[in-house]
Amino acid sequence: MKIEIDQGSGFCFGVTRAINKAEEELARGATLYCLGDIVHNGKECDRLKKLGLITIDHATFSTLHHAKVLLRAHGEPPATYGQAETNGIEIIDATCPVVLHLQERIKKEYQAGGTESKQIVIYGKNGHAEVLGLVGQTDGKAIVIESPEEVDKLDFNRDICLYSQTTKPLEGFRKIVEYIGAHISPTATFRYYDTICRQVANRMPHIRDFATRHDVILFVCGKKSSNGKVLYDECRSVNPRSYLVDAASEIDFVWLEDCRSVGICGATSTPKWLMEECAEAIRKRMQP
Repeated sequence: MKIEIDQGSGFCFGVTRAINKAEEELARGATLYCLGDIVHNGKECDRLKKLGLITIDHATFSTLHHAKVLLRAHGEPPATYGQAETNGIEIIDATCPVVLHLQERIKKEYQAGGTESKQIVIYGKNGHAEVLGLVGQTDGKAIVIESPEEVDKLDFNRDICLYSQTTKPLEGFRKIVEYIGAHISPTATFRYYDTICRQVANRMPHIRDFATRHDVILFVCGKKSSNGKVLYDECRSVNPRSYLVDAASEIDFVWLEDCRSVGICGATSTPKWLMEECAEAIRKRMQP
């Protein structure tokens, strides 16, 4: 049986950078907190916890004083930085540069004024850490739409300025642009900015191609990963013998009956070592 690990899967640049920063700080022996899960993968979070990383929520963050806190790749709203300054917290900022640039663009748009006639719209997942950071740049006034079906909540008689969460599907963004363009009032303006990270977006066609080359696909991904759900659905759309697992222990070897080729892939939040563990578990099980 052929077993192939997709070399295009695994941590994106932003996640790799955040984890490297955490490991560097932990290697110095200092107490380090992380505001939220550093990555949406429970196994990787457990690995870093063993190294000393302490994951906290915003309620706990507000009670800390003179501590060192890492901000993960998703980014944070301005209020978080204000709280840190008030409490004497040292911030280790691991916000992905792509997300940081998007935050700055939205903040500039908001500060330019005209919000009484202009709607700043973000195509993204409500409650997602990145989206909370983006909405925070507008004092909470940005409108979040999760899908093309929610576009009708906008006022087409007012100006619209559209951005996207960096990890949303490009196809959905294009549908939203097309719909708004067709319905916007002649007296209103519509500006849109494709702010989807290409390192993430380019994985969609790649992973579809990878899934078609194998009899069975094992998609290794944490249950909290939004990006993982999107990519897994892409695999299933072209290969119905695609299965989502969190770890090697979840593999059902019945899936591999009459299988000559297994492809192992994952999300931008999936560590390579976890995919390798799945491959090794298959090799051991399939040894004569």
